[in-house]
Amino acid sequence: MTDTVLTAESTVTDRYQTTVPEAVRRTLNLTKRAKIRYTVRPNGEVVLSRAEQEQPDPVLDGFLSFLADDLQRHPERIQAIDERLVHRIQSLVGDIDVDLDAPLPDEDE
Repeated sequence: MTDTVLTAESTVTDRYQTTVPEAVRRTLNLTKRAKIRYTVRPNGEVVLSRAEQEQPDPVLDGFLSFLADDLQRHPERIQAIDERLVHRIQSLVGDIDVDLDAPLPDEDE
């Protein structure tokens, strides 16, 4: 008797990418951009599981709370961005398109 509930296969591409089979996605309730965890056991067995949500960074949360509080208490401190800075930012990133679903280029692997 075995305790196997589901067996599925996928192919690793030339770029070391793979698609999680639909049955596995449904079983783990994976959605786009979900995180998965690989656990490699000493016998070579690999367990794929849904990664838990990351805990918020207390330092970053504290800083963001400070900013929100400061903006509420002192709205008079809010200033428009200088036009020169806007043009500088646009010159640096204006022509860059980002597709978060695109595969990584070889040099980024």
